Amino acid sequence: MDPIPVLIVDDEGQFVDAVVERLRLRGFAAEGVTSGHDAMELLNKKPFDVVLLDMKMPGLSGLEVLSKAREKWPGMQVVLLTGHGSPEDVQEGMRLGAFEYMMKPVNIDALIGTIRAASEDGTKSDG
Repeated sequence: MDPIPVLIVDDEGQFVDAVVERLRLRGFAAEGVTSGHDAMELLNKKPFDVVLLDMKMPGLSGLEVLSKAREKWPGMQVVLLTGHGSPEDVQEGMRLGAFEYMMKPVNIDALIGTIRAASEDGTKSDG
């Protein structure tokens, strides 16, 4: 089985580095960026099955990235991460097509289960 390509997008660099490292140790093809703009640039260059996306970022917010990504890559799954998102933000994210949302700090085993479920769901919607 090929490793699942996962993009982590969060403005907290240490969080991105830690999650990328943990996912790589568990066999995922994980990459990370620290802004919505960098995420869009990378997504235009290569495909990812799942994007872990922080909702609150300066510049291009997670909800803005989600909205743009849904238009360009409808089969890609997005898992929203939030440390302080309002219920309205979460509702908006789900309305825009997020697969799931998770509160930070996130449990790595729960995160891996969600990534696997999202990847399987995305594979089904592509084919």
